[in-house]
This record gives sequence, C-alpha cells and structure tokens, in this order.
Amino acid sequence: MALQIDEVHFAEHVVLAAVEIDVDGTKHPLGLREGASENAAACRALLEDPIERGLNPNRAILVVIDGAKTLRRAVLDTFGERAPIQRCQAHKKRNVTDTLPERMRASVRTVMNQAYASHDPKRARRSLESLAHKLESAHPGAAASLREGVDESLTVMVLHLSEGLERVLSSTNLIENLFSRVREIVRRVKRWHGGSMILRAAGVLEAERHFRKVADYRALPRLAAVLRARDVSIDRGRGVDHRKQVA
Repeated sequence: MALQIDEVHFAEHVVLAAVEIDVDGTKHPLGLREGASENAAACRALLEDPIERGLNPNRAILVVIDGAKTLRRAVLDTFGERAPIQRCQAHKKRNVTDTLPERMRASVRTVMNQAYASHDPKRARRSLESLAHKLESAHPGAAASLREGVDESLTVMVLHLSEGLERVLSSTNLIENLFSRVREIVRRVKRWHGGSMILRAAGVLEAERHFRKVADYRALPRLAAVLRARDVSIDRGRGVDHRKQVA
C-alpha cells in the first residue's frame, strides 16, 4: 500500500529504516540497514530485503522518502513506474530553510506550511514557485532547493486523499515517531560496539505487536483504488488483459 523510508540517527551511526502501511492502517517495520540514504548499496539492500520476504515489486505502491537522489534512484530501479514517489515535506522545508539566514527562516517556513496545507496541488505549486522566484536573486541556493523535486513533494496531494491521511503520507515523520522507543534504549547505552549493536537495538521494533494504526486509516481504500487503477493502466500499456486474469 505505502512504504516510508528514512534515516534514523543513533550516536555517530545512521540506520536506514523502511516501514510499510497496509490497507487497514497497520504499520509494519520491513527492514533496517546501517547506512545513509546517499549510500547506494545500503538503499538497494534495504529494498531487496522486504521483497525477499514477500513484498510484490510488480504492484503499485506509494513510496515516501527523504528526498535523497540515491534513494530515489534505488526506488525507481526496484519498482519502476509502479512507485509514485512522495518527497517528505518536512525534509523539503528543512533543506530550504537551512540555506537561509536565521532571520528569514520562520517566514519562509510559514509560506511553505501554508502551501502544503492548502490541499490544492495547483495552488500549492503556484505558491511555492512564487516563493522560489522571490528567493532567486538574493538566495539562489534556497530557490534551487525549493524547485528541486517540488512536484514530488505534492504527489499525495494530487491523489485527493482525506486531509488526515494526506498529512500522514506527506512526510516520513511516522518513522521518527516509531523509533522513539528505540531512542529510550539508546539513552541508556554508554558505549556502542559497532553498527550491529545499533541494528539489534532497533530490531525491537520487529517484535512490536501494538502499533497504533495511522490517523484516518479508514480513508486508505481510496489510496488502494488509486494504486489498483495505476496497475491496470501500466499492465494495459504492456498488453496485459486484467479481465482474462480474473476469468
């Protein structure tokens, strides 16, 4: 249904985490790999693991990522056109404002927040482009960061989901929230003995059976219908007749 991928930091270590959201809103940790989202080998390994465990790469799935180009490439190499990509809006806002003087950050963040809260992709696109235009002369780096991949930061908005579900799927904050339990363990550890110890600590999530469902999970059938339609369109373009499959 939906797959979220992001980095989680433990001391000097970085762990890539993948979490699936299924059709009833349940969250399932699918994989953990030591390495950053700019690490091609770590990205490929992270995606290969859930596929080996049964995730079907030949069915459409919404993938929410932090925006790293290497991770994006790995997602496309794995799922191809079946994976609409949502760039995390929280990362986008942080990437843009981090290039600006402190005095400008709050106002720019406010404009971006308003654009992403509009629930109208055309209006949001115009607002973000207008902001980039205003920044371009004095702060070309911020303008370029804002424009880079901006349409993918609006992917979920284009799907016309409920406002609650759009908020859940427009960022990778869900992963950071899930790992709050692991951070409690991390705070008690005085010495880390390599990345394998990090993965064992993070692995407590694998045994979790009491995750709360995502907000507004009852709206997920709408996303399921959109993804099924995407599959039908792709298969039709490849000459696959779904009516014969059903028969």
